[in-house]
Amino acid sequence: MKNNKQYLLLQQTDKKITPFKAMSIAIVPSRGWVNAFRIALKMSLRQLGNRLSISPQSVKEIEEREANGTITLNRLREVANALDMQFVYGFVSKHDSLESMIEKRAKQLAIEIVMRTNNTMALEDQQNSKERIEQAIAQKTSEIKREMPKYLWD
Repeated sequence: MKNNKQYLLLQQTDKKITPFKAMSIAIVPSRGWVNAFRIALKMSLRQLGNRLSISPQSVKEIEEREANGTITLNRLREVANALDMQFVYGFVSKHDSLESMIEKRAKQLAIEIVMRTNNTMALEDQQNSKERIEQAIAQKTSEIKREMPKYLWD
């Protein structure tokens, strides 16, 4: 990383999302969490509606919107509160860490850059060896990771 502040921010963010990693294997109920908790608590649509000061039909609509992914975070917070629960949301990285995510993207870019240069050199009959190409990719990857240029996520 180019500056320590950016590196520290990256480390702190990684630490914040660590608790969510275990949740990445959680299977969301097909009818959504609201329905699952309401049924598990043996609470009727009317009873949850009363807690939310809405009609039973509106509760049904909330459950349907959650199931099809069109519900708002604010509405989920309201429902969680009505169920005497806390609503929590977050992101789970598909990578081991944010740093490994940056590493992967930096390597992709490095390959594109080095191979583009190598192709130009090949046209001029000045192609590099496989070892030199791999070395150039590693150097460019390291440079991109260190600098974190604006084009990293383009």
